Formats: sequence, structure tokens, C-alpha cells
Amino acid sequence: MRTGAVPAIAGSGSERVMASIPEERLDRLVERWHVIQAELTKGPPQAVYVALSKEFAELDPVVATVQTLRKAEQEARDLEVMVADPAAGEMAELAEAELGELRPRIEELEHRLKIQLLPKDAADEGGAILEVRAGTGGDEAALFAADLFRMYTRYAELKGWKVDVISMSENDLGGYKEIIASITGKGVFARLKFESGVHRVQRIPVTEAGGRIHTSAATVAVLPEAEEVDFELKPDELRIDRMRAGGAGGQHVNKTESAIRVTHLPTGIMVVSAEKSQHQNLRLAMQVLRSRLYEMERQKAADQRAQARKDQVGSGDRSQRIRTYNFPQGRVSDHRINLTLHKLDEVLDGSALDELVDALITDRQTSQLAALDNRASA
Repeated sequence: MRTGAVPAIAGSGSERVMASIPEERLDRLVERWHVIQAELTKGPPQAVYVALSKEFAELDPVVATVQTLRKAEQEARDLEVMVADPAAGEMAELAEAELGELRPRIEELEHRLKIQLLPKDAADEGGAILEVRAGTGGDEAALFAADLFRMYTRYAELKGWKVDVISMSENDLGGYKEIIASITGKGVFARLKFESGVHRVQRIPVTEAGGRIHTSAATVAVLPEAEEVDFELKPDELRIDRMRAGGAGGQHVNKTESAIRVTHLPTGIMVVSAEKSQHQNLRLAMQVLRSRLYEMERQKAADQRAQARKDQVGSGDRSQRIRTYNFPQGRVSDHRINLTLHKLDEVLDGSALDELVDALITDRQTSQLAALDNRASA
């Protein structure tokens, strides 16, 4: 807490937030914000201008919260002085009433600031590679995989994102054994990264004559879409094969005359694209390969940092069941946060998926804040 802050305001939460966010750090952020403003007005070279503009866009909302919080705290200190003044009379009562309204506002600003200052995932603002695969359950699992892919496609449409199918393998009922797509737009990975894992469905399959409920599963993987600057692919580490659609990889549903298979020799990772022209296939295959390798490196680093803790939300660990879609009861349950929504249709059409995503993000932020407070109090 800053020197001069009154006990009443400290009791509202300032003392706790300032213990975990030192004033010196806030001062440096505000100072950096002013420096960037000054640099931008000088008209720097394009590359520098783009980098500074990006940094300014990240800092601007944080500095706005800092300034609003500091103004509110100063107002609270002034009101405290008035309340403590024996000569203030009725003005003291008015000041006390204003303080009662101001303290919750200060708490809300402190909480917002702590959220804004949490460590950011560098990949959050970019696009993602979405991979949906049928799991246990045969044809019913493939149909469920198709349902999930439609859910994400509709969700992307609502967000104004672009979806490009890279490759797919269908079964005879129109389900997907596997489908891979690129989703581009602002903040795609931040919203979808919590979808990685095993999704389970409980319903009566269309192939079930006896009306019995079956349980099937599909796996979802969401990888950050890597740019060329994120992960460099060396030509001598790649093998590129051109082939007719209908070759290896189960791509028998593709209608183009040629397909591209790119193999990363050091890791053995292979990507097939057979949806568009040969030129587009090569670009998309390289895009997926780069993203998979980028995610491997991210995961290695994350594992090293998180070896001592078990929080795997958003890590892409697909061995854990994360969500159940129960058709007879019309509900969706996310097992990581014990949240159940009786909005199955709305979730599957994408319109209610945000309720799950927002809850997962909030839970993640709560865990991060708790860790921040624990470190501050240690």
C-alpha cells in the first residue's frame, strides 16, 4: 500500500493487492506507457511502429485502470479526512456515505487490475489449429465428432472468425473419423484452448434399434497457430510427397486430383492436406506441421515450469475426460469446474459455449490469483 493510505481503505483490499502488485511496478508501467506515446509521435520506422503500437495496445487498458484506481483511492483518503474532522458536521455524514459507495468500487478496480496483470500466453491473441477425432464408440463416435466440429464452426461464425478445413476423413454416415481445420481471427486460441481433451456423449445412437443409451467419445486438440517467425522449418528436415487423394491417411473422401504429405524427419510428424489446390495443400500442410512442432516446444517448456504442480487446464492433455454431453437430460457438464448447463442445444449450436468458456477462464484466473497471493504472503 502507498504511504499515506488510510486504514479504512486498506481494509477494503488495497493492502492485499498492493502486497502482490508493488507500486513501483505500476509506476514503471505508467512511465513506459508515456515513453511509447512519445516514441509513436516521432514517426519511427514501420517495424518499430508496429511493435510499439502492439505494446501500447496491451498497456493502455492497464494504465487506464491504474489511473482510475489511484484517483478513487485519493478521493477515499480525502473523504476519510473529512469524516475524521470534528468540525465537518453534516458534511462528515455525507462523506461517510460516499465512502460506503466508493469502497466496493475500489475493490472492483483492484481485482480488475490484478486480472490485467496476470501473465499472458503469447499465443492467446492468434489463431488456432483445431483437430477433432472420433474416439471410443465406432460410428456413433464419428457422428459425435461431427457434432463437435459443427459446434466450433458455429461458434467461430458468431465470433467473426474464419474456418478453413485442412483435411478430413468421413465415415459412411457423415461423421468424422478425423477433421482438422485452421481457425483465424483475434483471440481464437485464448477462447478455444480449454477445449482440448476428451469429450463424452451419452445418447441413443441412430444405429440403435433397441433405444438404449450409449456412451461414446471424441478427442479435441487445439494448437496455437504458429507463424513462420514462431517456428522455423528447415528444408533439409522435410520430406514432401505429392500423391493422388485416396492414398495413405484415409483421405478417400477428398475430391481433388492431388494431395500433399509433409513429413518432419527429426520427429516423424506427418501431415496430409488434400482439400484444395496443390499449392494450397502445401501451404496448409506446412501451417499445421509448424503449429504441431510449435506446440511441442511450448509443451516442453510448460512441463518444465509446471513439473511440481498438477494444474493441466489448457495444456492439451487429451487423456482426461473434460466434458459430458447428456442428450436424455439435455445437459452439458464440464468436469474440471463442476459446472452443468441445461442448455445442450444452445451449447451445440455455439450460442451458449461462451458460458462454459467464460467459466473456465474465470476458474483459471482465480487459480493464478491465488498463486500470486500465496507467493506474496510467503
